[in-house]
Amino acid sequence: MWDRAKAYLEKGLPFVLYRKPDEKEIFGVFQSNNALHHSKDFTEKGFLFAPFDSENNVILIQPDEVWEGTVKAENLRATTAISPDESGKEAHIDLVKSGIKEIEKGRLQKVVLSRKIEVPISKSPIKIFKTLLNTYPTAFGYLFHHPKVGTWCGATPETLMKVKDKKLLTMSLAATLPYIENEKPNWGSKEIEEQQMVSEYIGDKLAHTMERLEIDDAESVKAGNLWHLRSEVRGNMLPNLKVSEVIRALHPTPAVCGIPTDEAAKFIQANENYKRTFYTGFLGELNLKGQGELSLFVNLRCMQLENDKASIFVGGGITEASDPENEWVETQNKSKTMLSIL
Repeated sequence: MWDRAKAYLEKGLPFVLYRKPDEKEIFGVFQSNNALHHSKDFTEKGFLFAPFDSENNVILIQPDEVWEGTVKAENLRATTAISPDESGKEAHIDLVKSGIKEIEKGRLQKVVLSRKIEVPISKSPIKIFKTLLNTYPTAFGYLFHHPKVGTWCGATPETLMKVKDKKLLTMSLAATLPYIENEKPNWGSKEIEEQQMVSEYIGDKLAHTMERLEIDDAESVKAGNLWHLRSEVRGNMLPNLKVSEVIRALHPTPAVCGIPTDEAAKFIQANENYKRTFYTGFLGELNLKGQGELSLFVNLRCMQLENDKASIFVGGGITEASDPENEWVETQNKSKTMLSIL
C-alpha cells in the first residue's frame, strides 16, 4: 500500500490513507483519475474532505480501489524535546484580546481563534504519516492527496459523528492542559465551563433531529502530549432525517468555531489573518461500508504539506475568563504535537 501511495503522489492522482483510533488496520482509497469530485448531499460513496467554511465545497475521493492492510509498528517516534519559537506572539495575543472584547459586548459566548505556523521539512509525506501513526495510536491518522487540493496529514482526537443503522455517536470536546507524566489534570473553572458550554450547545443543536439523546459526564482524555475534557454523545436519529441535516447541525462544532457558531464564524473570517481552508473542517468515510454509514472526524492536529514546507495550525477556545498570555502558551503547547513529528 505504501508503494501504491508513493506512485499516486508521483503521478499526481487522488488518494487517502487512514487509520481509525485504537485500530491496527490501515485503509487506502484510490481514485484512478485526477478529476475533482464534490459531495452534493452525502448520499455518494467514498472519502470526504471538507473545508471549515463551505458546505458546497466538500471534496469526495471516489473509491475506484479500496485497499486494506495492517500497520506494523516501526521505530518512528516523534522527538520529545521541542521548543517552538516565539514569532507571532504579539499578533496572537492581540487577536485573543479582540475576541474577549467581542464576548464582553455580548455578541459571543466563546470563539475559537487560531494561527498558522510555517516550517521547512525534509521528510517525505509518507514518512511524516508513518511517524504520526506510530506516535498517536489513539487518534484518527490520515494522509490525503489531491493534485487540485493539496497534500494534508494529521492525527485528530475529535470525532465529528459516526452513524450506523440510524444510531448517532458524537462527542463534546473542549479545554486543554499539557500532559505531565504521573499527574492527573487539574481543571480550572474556565475549562470546566467551556466544556459544559459545548455539551449544552450540541444538545440544543441535535434536539430536533433525534428520537433520544444522551450526553455523558465529562472525562479527561489524553491526546498526544495534551489533556482534553470530553463527553460522549449518543442518539437515535428520527426515521426520515437526512444525514446532511445532522452534519449541518454539528459542523462547525463549538470546539473549533465558537458559540453561537454563525457569529463566531463571522468573527473568525474577519479577524484571523489567514484562511483556514481544510483546518477545522472534517473528513472520513462516506457510505463505504454500507449506505447511511458514516465515520467522520474533525480536522485538528493537522498540517498541509507543500514541497519543502509544512503549514501547521493551532488554536484555542476563548471565553470571557481567558487570559491572552495563557492562550498563547496553549497554542505553543499544541504546536509541539505536530512540530515533533517533523
